Amino acid sequence: MKPISYARLHYPPSIVQHVVWLYLRFNLSLRDVEDLLAERGLDVSYETVRRWVARFGPAYARRLRSRRPKPCDTWHLDERHCHINERRDYLRGIEKR
Repeated sequence: MKPISYARLHYPPSIVQHVVWLYLRFNLSLRDVEDLLAERGLDVSYETVRRWVARFGPAYARRLRSRRPKPCDTWHLDERHCHINERRDYLRGIEKR
């Protein structure tokens, strides 16, 4: 996977990542993110937030999807003894993971 380039940005990559995370994770508006950053002393406009989300959001999503565990064809057998009508039965359930 190609590395994400943060060239020509005024802010460090950690700030950009945090801004994109705030916007996407908490379903905030662009102006809400702008206000949160202003409270922390960062002067970033909502338009800059929109550009960062459009530029880096899909790349972050691709990276997160690639880290997900892949589905496999492993079967696990679940065994259990239980009492039904005072009779002890052996149940077996099959679960695909």
